[in-house]
Amino acid sequence: MNISTVNSGELVWCEKIKYLGIDLAAAKVFKCSYDNAKRKFYGAFNAIFEKIGRTVSEEVIIQLLKSKCLPVLFYGLDVCPCSNQIRSLDHAVHSCFRKKFQ
Repeated sequence: MNISTVNSGELVWCEKIKYLGIDLAAAKVFKCSYDNAKRKFYGAFNAIFEKIGRTVSEEVIIQLLKSKCLPVLFYGLDVCPCSNQIRSLDHAVHSCFRKKFQ
């Protein structure tokens, strides 16, 4: 469904749009999508984990996760309401800990 403008143009309806690095989702209320942020978080963690493997201490892994991966996941959280999606973000972090510490 497209929306017609005054000058005979059309606006295309889409389910998601990226604005300043944050994915805004189509909904009745203001809503953000965190799928892309979680995908980038997993990619950052897997890239680090691939390089260092299980050879370094747990403290190093946690520090790298805090300094390199969490900012990717938390980017834009202060402007987007995420009260009902906290479990999803929490699951992303916990799954990385399970992968490392089994």
